Amino acid sequence: MKNFFVVNHPLVKRDLTILRDKNSNQEQFRNALRRVSLAMAIEISRDFSLIDFSIDTPLETTIGYKLHKEICLIPILRAGLSMLDGFLTVLPDASVGHIGIQRNETTLQPEDYYFKTPRNIGNMRPIILDPMLATGGSASAAVSFVKQKGAKDIILACVIAAPEGVKKLEEEHRDVKIFAAALDRQLNDKGYILPGLGDAGDRTFGTL
Repeated sequence: MKNFFVVNHPLVKRDLTILRDKNSNQEQFRNALRRVSLAMAIEISRDFSLIDFSIDTPLETTIGYKLHKEICLIPILRAGLSMLDGFLTVLPDASVGHIGIQRNETTLQPEDYYFKTPRNIGNMRPIILDPMLATGGSASAAVSFVKQKGAKDIILACVIAAPEGVKKLEEEHRDVKIFAAALDRQLNDKGYILPGLGDAGDRTFGTL
C-alpha cells in the first residue's frame, strides 16, 4: 500500500467511535464527520507546496505564503457532500466540482450522470471526497473521469477504507494518493465495510 495513508490522531479516533456507534443520532454523526474531514484536510495539505510573497503588517513588510496550486474539491454524490464543509473550512479558496456515478444497467459499468468541474482542472490539485472506499468501483471511475479532464496529482480522501477498495485503486490508479481515517477489516457479501459505520449517506441525510 505504497500510496495509502491513515490519518492517525487521537481526536480522529474519538470521532470515528461516534461515527461507528449505531446509537449516534444524525446531528452527532454529521458533526463528527465534519471534524474528521477537517482533520483530514489539514493532514492531506501538509506537503502542499507554497509560493512566498511580500505583505505589509501594521508594523513592517514581511513574507507571506499562498498555495502553489489551486485546489478543487470533488465530492462523489451524494455521500461525498458530507465531507465538503470540513474541507472548505481548511481550504476556503478551493473550487468545488461534483460527480454523480451510477451503474449502467446494460453494460454494468460505472458512468457519470452528473459531472461538473472547473475548466482549468488540469492546472489544479483535485481532491475527490467519498466517506467510504468499499469495492473501489465508484472511486476508480471518479478518478478516471477526472483524469479524462486532464487532471493530475489526484488525491482520494475517504473516512473508512476496505482493503479490497484500496487494492483496486492501487491496481488501476497507482499515481493516486489515498488518505483515510481508518483501514477496516473487509467487505461483507453485500459490499458493506466491516466493522464500518453503515451507510454514510443515509446516516448523514436522515434517509435510513
